Amino acid sequence: MTESDARPALDPRAPDLAELLLRYLQREREHLLSTLDGLSEHDVRRPLTPTGTSLLGLLKHTAGVEMGYLGACVGRPFPDPPAWDDDAVYEAGDDMWATAEESREELVDLYRRVWAHSDASVRELGLDAPAQVPWWPEERRETTLGWLLVHHLDETAHHAGHADVVRETIDGRGGRDHDQRDAAGWAAYVARVQQEADRFRDG
Repeated sequence: MTESDARPALDPRAPDLAELLLRYLQREREHLLSTLDGLSEHDVRRPLTPTGTSLLGLLKHTAGVEMGYLGACVGRPFPDPPAWDDDAVYEAGDDMWATAEESREELVDLYRRVWAHSDASVRELGLDAPAQVPWWPEERRETTLGWLLVHHLDETAHHAGHADVVRETIDGRGGRDHDQRDAAGWAAYVARVQQEADRFRDG
């Protein structure tokens, strides 16, 4: 059974808001995870942007952020945090890449356990439960679990989009719509886009 199959049914006319938000968050989690599929250890770890973005780093970072927002900030800290879950690590950006000692399996398993913990918190506490974010400006620190759930859904979708682009630079596999065309179709499509852009090359 897949993660999608395990989700409760939703009434599209009047869905439970918490379950609706969790449904969309889960979609983005699974999409982020799927960008690692079929790649070598080197490819999931190597930096592919001028700022060092890597696929496994995006997953590690997103897991760490979720531990904070949907765990500690709502009074339910993740019970078995990794050693790198530390303020100094986050400040240095060392949550954005995987060390040689951190296996892909270890980080994927951590991410799955983190999201199970988060979902349980949302379902047990409810969207109106109080929350506090110590690293936010003082006037905004006191908030609700619902606010943080929306915030983290945005964060996860943001990084899933990053992961799509990073994956495409590795082997050409794009995002959710990558099956719309075959290789020849994509080449023709890109050529059309390039042709229109080139009209402004000397502008």
